[in-house]
Amino acid sequence: MVTEQIAPQYEGPPQVAAHTATWRHRHLLDVDSLERGEIERVLETARAMQEVLARPVARTPALRGVIVCNLFYEASTRTRASFELAGKVLGADVINVSAGGSSVEKGESLVDTVKTIAAVGADVVIIRHPASGAPYLIAQTIDSHVINAGDGQHAHPTQALLDAFILHDAFGRLDGRRVVIVGDMLHSRVARSNLWALTRLGAEVTLVAPRPLLPAWLARGGEEREHPLALPNVSCDSDLDRAIVGADAVMALRIQRERMRGALLPSAAEYARRYQLTAERVARAAPHAVVMHPGPMNEGVEIASEVAHGAQSRIEAQVSAGLAIRMAVLFLLVRGVS
Repeated sequence: MVTEQIAPQYEGPPQVAAHTATWRHRHLLDVDSLERGEIERVLETARAMQEVLARPVARTPALRGVIVCNLFYEASTRTRASFELAGKVLGADVINVSAGGSSVEKGESLVDTVKTIAAVGADVVIIRHPASGAPYLIAQTIDSHVINAGDGQHAHPTQALLDAFILHDAFGRLDGRRVVIVGDMLHSRVARSNLWALTRLGAEVTLVAPRPLLPAWLARGGEEREHPLALPNVSCDSDLDRAIVGADAVMALRIQRERMRGALLPSAAEYARRYQLTAERVARAAPHAVVMHPGPMNEGVEIASEVAHGAQSRIEAQVSAGLAIRMAVLFLLVRGVS
């Protein structure tokens, strides 16, 4: 007997709930340009994308005919893979360009590279670059949509959005929730973007780091003080054991030795002694507290293994949320401009 094989069929576009916030952005360069309602719209769209990902065939033709280019001048695993898969799930054609193996190795400038990419028809350019401001230069150079996948020490907007997504799932509205971010603030584009996203959603954020790893605009003044950029509900502390008490969420950041110039830390062991997220320290937070890390992790330095893989950890969930958030951003930029 021959059994007829029926190929699975793609389902329709994601059903995104109506939202009062008008989407008005052609690019996503940082979250500081997003109002609260716009951030919430991204989160709601990401939930619709999770429904797409849960289908038997996780594909939709929402971006059929759209060409997406990943242009990565820095190494990446989570961000690059999730952007590539996000485009493919939405039905786009995806091309990947890295500095190694491209004309960049022959001395081609960033401007010439992106002009070439635009000339072959790329509708969206997703860029990661070691120079702060590179995505802004691209947005001024070509007509394609531009997404910042991390620029120098400046911003990482989709990471901040996925972190907000995780916290929103855990707590609902973030008004009054206390979030502690601990680690290398001096070099962290993740911390900067999270400041904008989380405070705009109503959270209270405490930044914890040894003084050499605080930027000058945070380090001057007393032990703890208000953020100078008119962001509400942001403070600094150099004592993690004090800052973590009662926190609803705590996020560890990687020590970025590749960006450091000079001896900013005495040793990894000394840093771990004072700032590592250990089970004992996490126990000082609220009982319902969640633990996060943008990755890649240095287990045993900024976070203990038992915490990274413990019951309170949302680190694997952050990776999964990254795919839904990046699908949402692609969809909104291409299809949601009003």
